[in-house]
Amino acid sequence: MIERQHLAIVQEVERQGSLTGAADVLCLTQSALSHSMRKLERQLGTDIWLREGRSLRLTQAGRYVLALANRVLPQLALAENHLRQFAQGERGTLRIGMECHPCYQWLLGVVAPYLAAWPDVDVDVKQKFQFGGIGALFGYEIDLLVTPDPLFRPGLAFEPVFDYEQVLVVRRDHPLARADHVLPPQLAQEVLITYPVPAERLDIFSHFLAPAGIAPRRHKTIETTDILLQMVASGRGVTALPRWLVDHYADQMEIVAVRLGPQGIAKQIFLGVREEDLGVDYLRAFIASARR
Repeated sequence: MIERQHLAIVQEVERQGSLTGAADVLCLTQSALSHSMRKLERQLGTDIWLREGRSLRLTQAGRYVLALANRVLPQLALAENHLRQFAQGERGTLRIGMECHPCYQWLLGVVAPYLAAWPDVDVDVKQKFQFGGIGALFGYEIDLLVTPDPLFRPGLAFEPVFDYEQVLVVRRDHPLARADHVLPPQLAQEVLITYPVPAERLDIFSHFLAPAGIAPRRHKTIETTDILLQMVASGRGVTALPRWLVDHYADQMEIVAVRLGPQGIAKQIFLGVREEDLGVDYLRAFIASARR
């Protein structure tokens, strides 16, 4: 029978690269670890690892067990955490994943009143998921995903919470600043500054430049919104951001927003959750608060 300890051992051996390293992390002796896995291999009738000199290589069965461990162990840890919170009379922690760089400013405005309304719920924001949030939801690493690009999958639900327009951002004295809108060829000689996201997942490319077969003169990436906009305000390039975010910074910096194309680029922010969690009251309350 596969037990939780077996899954933890396979996972840690893969992480640490050796039985010795895994034994240290799991607070087991190497002999106890080896004995446990040999017993499992006898029960299953197949090897989990093959030895290659001093290293171990997972067999096909071992890779299956590793995938099982990566899927099941986070769920068990989450369940135990929730049960501890129930026992202590707590609601829990709402773990939010971000697939939207500029949405952090928006999220701050949502979190503050939410925390005031739900004093027994903590909020943890994880910004490491750059278009890996779907896997994080399925893997129980997060409970809610903020994304402008939902990927609808069985078992997940996405709720639109607000609409916005993606616009070009230029220095106030830039020649394009006086235009009612810009067309793709007008960016062919510009330095385009974006977040460090694959170009095919950036609206300025996928919805504007690529369909017209246009590329900017140069493409640079910057992680933080403040520095990105400082670069634009200094005349080092142009960028594309939600209009609401540009309006937030417009009084502080010499920047203006210009429509992308005659019709503009309309977008929505979605909150993604697991369908099984839609009955969680504090999660539903966060979605309702975000809509407001």
